[in-house]
Amino acid sequence: MIAEIGQFVLILAFCVAISQPILLAAGLRARDPVFHSVARAGALAQFALIAAAFVCLTWLFAVSDFSVLVVAENSHTSKPFLYKLTGVWGNHEGSMLLWVLILTSYTAALALTAKQVAPRLITLTFAVQSAVTSAFIGFLLFTSNPFERLDFLPENGRDLNPLLQDPGLASHPPMLYAGYVGFSITFAFAVAALIEGRADARWARIVRPWALAAWSFLTFGIMLGASWAYYELGWGGWWAWDPVENASLLPWLAGTAFIHSLRVMEKRDTLKSWTILLAILAFSLSLAGTFLVRSGVLTSVHSFAVDPQRGVFILAILIAVIGGALTLYGLRAHTLKPTGVFSTISRESALLLNNLVLASACALVFFGTFYPLFITTVSDQTISIGAPFYNRTFNPMLAALLVLLPIGSMLAWKRGKLGPILRKLLPALLIALIAVALALWLSFTGSLAGAMGAGLALWIGVGVVLDITSRIKLAQIPFAASMARLRNLPLGIWGMFVSHLGVAMIVFAITGVSAWNQEERAFLQTGRDASSTLQIAGYDITLVEVRDLRRENYIGDEGVLELSRNGRVLETMTAERRFYPVRQMPTTESAIATRWWGDVYATIGPEVPGRGWPVHIYLYPFALLLWIGGGVASLGGVLSIADRGRRSLGTPRSGVSGLSKPAGKG
Repeated sequence: MIAEIGQFVLILAFCVAISQPILLAAGLRARDPVFHSVARAGALAQFALIAAAFVCLTWLFAVSDFSVLVVAENSHTSKPFLYKLTGVWGNHEGSMLLWVLILTSYTAALALTAKQVAPRLITLTFAVQSAVTSAFIGFLLFTSNPFERLDFLPENGRDLNPLLQDPGLASHPPMLYAGYVGFSITFAFAVAALIEGRADARWARIVRPWALAAWSFLTFGIMLGASWAYYELGWGGWWAWDPVENASLLPWLAGTAFIHSLRVMEKRDTLKSWTILLAILAFSLSLAGTFLVRSGVLTSVHSFAVDPQRGVFILAILIAVIGGALTLYGLRAHTLKPTGVFSTISRESALLLNNLVLASACALVFFGTFYPLFITTVSDQTISIGAPFYNRTFNPMLAALLVLLPIGSMLAWKRGKLGPILRKLLPALLIALIAVALALWLSFTGSLAGAMGAGLALWIGVGVVLDITSRIKLAQIPFAASMARLRNLPLGIWGMFVSHLGVAMIVFAITGVSAWNQEERAFLQTGRDASSTLQIAGYDITLVEVRDLRRENYIGDEGVLELSRNGRVLETMTAERRFYPVRQMPTTESAIATRWWGDVYATIGPEVPGRGWPVHIYLYPFALLLWIGGGVASLGGVLSIADRGRRSLGTPRSGVSGLSKPAGKG
C-alpha cells in the first residue's frame, strides 16, 4: 500500500509540474496577477508531493519491503539500519528521486523567500523551474519507477554495493546533488531574464545568494567524495580524474566563474550576457554529469544506470533544456546592454581574466572527459585520458590563475593601480620564495613541483592577510580605529577572505599529499619483534595481531597496528579486510593515524603462508588540511550569502529595474 501511495503522489507531482508552465504562460499573456500566487502555490505543492513520495520510499527501505524491486535490488535483511536508510539513494531510482526532491526544495525555498522580486520575473522563473522538474519526474515515471513491484517476494534482498556501505554515503550524494541542482535556480532566473530581455545589478543581487549556495554545497560535496575515496579505496588516492569525478568538477569550474562574474555585474552593471551564459552553462554541465552517470556509457562505482532507454531519455532532456536555453540566448543576448565601463587595470579586468581561465580549464576538462567517450561511440577504438594529460595542461593553467588571485582581490573597481598593489604584496612574494627555497633544501622527495606548490599556497594565504591589513589600514591609523574597521568589514568581504584562505590550504595539502608522500611495504608476522615492524620516516608500525571479524553484513580480518616513535606508542590503528557474502565482494578498510603534520595510512592484505601479512604503509604530509580547506572554502560561500547588505532587494522604483516590464520596453 505504501508503494502505491508513493506512486500516486509522484504522478500528482508530475501533473502539477507539467501544468505550471502552461498556466503561468497563460497568466502572463493575460497579465492576470492571480497567476503569480498560483506560481508560488504550485512550487510548494510540488515539494510537498515529492517529499511524500520520498518518505514512502524511505519507509519501504526501513521495513525491508522486498516486494518493491528497488528495495530488493539494493537492500538486505542483515544490513545495518543506517545503510538501509542511505540505500534509498544508493541506487539509480532512489538517487533520482532525491535529485527531484532537492530540485523542488529549492523551488519551494524560492517561493518562501523571494517575495520582493518583480512578479513577472519570479513567475517566469517558476515556469522554467517547473518545466525542468516535470522532465525529471517524467524520467522517473517512464524509465526509472522507484515503486515498481515484483511479481514474487524474495526472502532477502541482493544487498547494497559494499563500497557504498559507508557513513560517507549518508552525506556525500545529498550534498553533491544540492550543489548540482542549486544551479537550476540560477538557470531559471537566467532564462527568465532572457525572455524579458533585461538583466541588471538588482537581478545579480537576487541571483547571487542562490549561486553561492549551490557553489558551497558543491564544494563541500566534492570534498566529501574525495575523503570517501581517500579512506575507502585502500591506496590514499582522493582524486583520479575519473570521468564521473570530472562530472562534478565541470559545474564547479563554471559555477566559480559565475559567482565572480555576478559580482562584477552587481557592482558595475556589466558583463551581462557573459554572466547569463555562465548561468546556463553551470546547470547544463550539471545535467551533462547526470547523463554521464546514468546513460550506461560508463562502468564505475559512481555510475548507476545501464539501460540505454534511460540514456536516451536523459539525452532528450539535455537537448531540450540546454539546446532551448542556448537558442534563446542566441536570440536574446543582444538585448542585454552593459552600462558600466572599466579600465584594463581594475578589479573588473582581473575578474574577467579569472573567468576566461576558468572557462578554458572547464573546456579542457570537458574535452578530456567526453572525447574518449565520443571516439569509443563512433569507432572501435578505445582511448583514455588520465592524470598525465591533466597534470601537463590543467594544473599549469590553474596555477597561473592562483598567482593572480591576491592581486585581483586588492585591485580597485573601475580603475586601479598595479604598482601599489605589488608593493603591498612584496612580503607575500618574499615568504613564498623562502618557502620554495626551504622546500627544495629539505628536499623531501626532491620535487620542484612540491616546492612551487608550497610557495603558491603561502603566496595566496599571506596575500589574504595582507589584503585584510590593507583594508583596515593597520599601522597607518590608530590600532583602535583599525579594529573598528575590521569589525565593520562586510560579511561578503569576509566570505572572499575565508574562501581564498581555504583555497590556500587545499593547494598546500595537495602539494604535501602528491609531492611529498612516502611509501613502504613488507610482509609482516604478528608480534612485537623486528619481523612484525615496518619503518617509515622515523616511525615504527608494528603488526600486533590479526583478529577475525564477524559483523551482521560482512566477515573478514582486522589487523591491529601500533604507531610508535623512539619506543613510545603514539596510537593504535586497525586496518580491515572485509568480505560481503551476499554480493561476494571483498573491500579494504584503511587504518589512518592523523597528525597535524600528516597521515600515516596503512592497509593489510590476505595472509601468504610462510611469509606473513602484506602491510602497505603510506605517509601523506598535511592531508588533514585538504578536508579542512574544503570546509573553509565552503564556509566562505556561506558567509557571503549572509551578507544582508548586499542582498537588500527592496521594491524596484520606476526606471531602476524594469524586470517587470515586457521585453523591449524602457
